[in-house]
Amino acid sequence: MKVSGCVFCEMPTSAYVVENDYFFGLFDKYPVTEGHMLIIPKRHAETLFELTSDERKFLFELIEDGKALLEKKFNPAGFNFGVNQGLSAGQTIPHLHLHIIPRYEGDMADPEGGVRGVIPEKQKYRHKMK
Repeated sequence: MKVSGCVFCEMPTSAYVVENDYFFGLFDKYPVTEGHMLIIPKRHAETLFELTSDERKFLFELIEDGKALLEKKFNPAGFNFGVNQGLSAGQTIPHLHLHIIPRYEGDMADPEGGVRGVIPEKQKYRHKMK
């Protein structure tokens, strides 16, 4: 099912850079880093937990395809993967989308803590791996 007025439901297929039966991927309009990609279900679903078991399987297949494309095209040093689910988590479009954010050496001074940086004062913590 598609929802009228939903930017992702109405996305033209010409914007797709990867695709399978259930999902498509495109480059983020407001990228955090070069190659920032979104993986989006073709069926309107607001949350990760609305996906069927088949959709979840195809989601991870397309994540792998998107990551491979980004490695080939941009050669990043690492990745962050994330989903903002709900207004309090920063979701601005009420249609599920998973971010694949390529990371590059030197793209920030100290990336330690990674996704914990969604709350900046919580990004750094005492535990250190040896």
